[in-house]
Amino acid sequence: MDDLDLADWRERVARLYLSDVDLAGFRAGRDALFAEHPQSPIPPDERPTFRGLPHFPANPDAIAEAPVRPATGGLTIDTGGPDGVVTYRRVGIADTPWGPLTLFWIEAYGGGLFLPFRDGTAGPRTYGAGRYLTDTVKGTFGRGVTLLGPDRVRLDFNYAYNPSCAYDDRWACPLAPEENRLAPPIEAGELNYK
Repeated sequence: MDDLDLADWRERVARLYLSDVDLAGFRAGRDALFAEHPQSPIPPDERPTFRGLPHFPANPDAIAEAPVRPATGGLTIDTGGPDGVVTYRRVGIADTPWGPLTLFWIEAYGGGLFLPFRDGTAGPRTYGAGRYLTDTVKGTFGRGVTLLGPDRVRLDFNYAYNPSCAYDDRWACPLAPEENRLAPPIEAGELNYK
């Protein structure tokens, strides 16, 4: 039943992202999923004592609208796991106050928008390999990245989250490529789990 559990996980994630709850309600909903769902990336033996994911306090300065300019070319990332090498297409570069960030399209059946990044908090405060702002294949619509038109996005780093591999080594995750590594710290979103 793992496949049905995974489908249920993705549906619940999408519903949470598309819900009208505020940031605190969103974080509480995500904590409940991580504590109770069979597809949670939290290791099963840690779930009984799991008390929620750590976050920076809500930060209004971590929200920005940014113009998006065209980008070309592709990128391949070896996940090191069963997904193997994943191919991405660059769809645009958002010129953010912290530096440029490339938006990727996952070149797989159904595709999806993907925005991994690494900033100046990586390592001591946040997951060292970077965090995600959206991965629409996983149902993360409309919170971290909101499309405002064909050439503009709204980025809300309060919704930045760790990839599943940050919680348990059984997961393999594509990490932030060099072009999405920002020097300034963005003190918003999820902190290191451990």
